Amino acid sequence: MYYLVSVLILIASILLILIIMVQNSKGGGLASNFSGSTQSMGVRKTADFLEKSTWILAVSILALTLVATITIPRGENAKQIQKSMIEEQINNAVDPTAAPNFPTSGAPQEPQAAPQE
Repeated sequence: MYYLVSVLILIASILLILIIMVQNSKGGGLASNFSGSTQSMGVRKTADFLEKSTWILAVSILALTLVATITIPRGENAKQIQKSMIEEQINNAVDPTAAPNFPTSGAPQEPQAAPQE
């Protein structure tokens, strides 16, 4: 789904670029080429069509980018791996309140039996 939306965004972007390049800021461009009286679409209708198609493509790109952010692959396995790594670090952590067990002399000591009462 994400890849389909990405391709649609790419197509809409290319069409938007082409339509903007056809337009002229002073009313010329493609609209000025259709100034003949025998045309079914006049100059004004061509300019209106180009303006409406520009807005439609711009809004469609905005909507498609929102859909793309919703459908982006999140990688659920990556979250589980990250969670398990954190849990492993917690389980293997050393208790900071425990007193260290330092030997008192250089000779190895045998464990002493607890006194019996």
